[in-house]
Amino acid sequence: MADAYICAAVRTAGGRRNGRLSGIHANDLGAKALDAVVARAGIDPSVIEDVIFGCVTQAGEQAGQFGRMAVLASSLPDSVPAVTIDRQCGSSQQAIQFAAQAIMSGTQDVIIAAGAESMSRAPMGSNYLPGSGISPISDAIKQKYGVKGFSQFAGAEMVAKKHGFTRDDTDAFGVESQRRAAAATAAGAFKDEIVPVEFVTPEGETAIHDTDEGIRAGTTREVLAGLKTMAEGGILTAGTSSQICDGASAVLVASAEAVKRYGLTPLARIHNLTVTAGDPVIMLEEPLFATDRALQRAGMKMSDIDLYEVNEAFASIPLAWLKHTGADPEKLNVNGGAIALGHPLGATGTKLMTTLIYGLKARGKRWGLQTMCEGGGVANVTIIEMA
Repeated sequence: MADAYICAAVRTAGGRRNGRLSGIHANDLGAKALDAVVARAGIDPSVIEDVIFGCVTQAGEQAGQFGRMAVLASSLPDSVPAVTIDRQCGSSQQAIQFAAQAIMSGTQDVIIAAGAESMSRAPMGSNYLPGSGISPISDAIKQKYGVKGFSQFAGAEMVAKKHGFTRDDTDAFGVESQRRAAAATAAGAFKDEIVPVEFVTPEGETAIHDTDEGIRAGTTREVLAGLKTMAEGGILTAGTSSQICDGASAVLVASAEAVKRYGLTPLARIHNLTVTAGDPVIMLEEPLFATDRALQRAGMKMSDIDLYEVNEAFASIPLAWLKHTGADPEKLNVNGGAIALGHPLGATGTKLMTTLIYGLKARGKRWGLQTMCEGGGVANVTIIEMA
């Protein structure tokens, strides 16, 4: 089987809801990542054979084959096709895996996997036609699982309860995410992975957005302890949940032949691709079991992995993942996670991969693992080896 290499990876800095990036049309935000990843790779864009684009809320500005619109808004030629996919929070991580599968099969040689989400302009759930009385979940499904609907918030609380976490546990995790993100920003750890984006200030002036907007430096347990829980009787709060975020990200994936032909410089080799599914009610626990399968299929142990990126949808998820796998918490989300940096839904998969690659590069490490929980009880795992 052929190898697939990531030869460039970029992300925008996260924008807070109604913040610096909220004035940018979602197509244009996606185009920023596409243009930047092509420039970083130093490749003629006409040789790109496909763009696989993750987007979750495909409504409003993000409807109408969003991936193709992002290509048309970019400097890529009209000859570059695109497709938009939705695997919920794992959409652009799945885009990486689809791209790698196409290259490993020998059917294509150069593909961009990307994602974008303007949660300010296309609010989460707006594609459900709110107020219409229409549900994306049929009565038969509800009866089958004995629920009125599926809820990620309820699932996160179920995970916390099942694994025995307290409010203090999750608050401590939230504080640490903010601390690590603030420290990484101060040290310039994100400088190489972030593509600057021009935006217009409320005063009408042009400025540059190149720093994650959601970081709350100096957050303490006392501050988080004062926040109201999202559910009565629950333990999770806004301070221990991923932030609503605007952002885009992209990676360029190429075959060994394309690397030679176009003079590309590989950053990492994709070593393992895994996706599993389980209980849709507890929903967010699946990364635990997907990681077990990925390591087994790769013939690896958790101790072989140098860094892990586990999406911080809610603090209970990476905490449960750590407990289940026995992984070293010092290797987890070393530059903070979505609690501090934001979770721009469809963009988060390629965003985390970008951060993982640059985190490994900065430390001179070899192996990285990325996973995230996804709506419906699905999870992706991708293992990479630095080139």
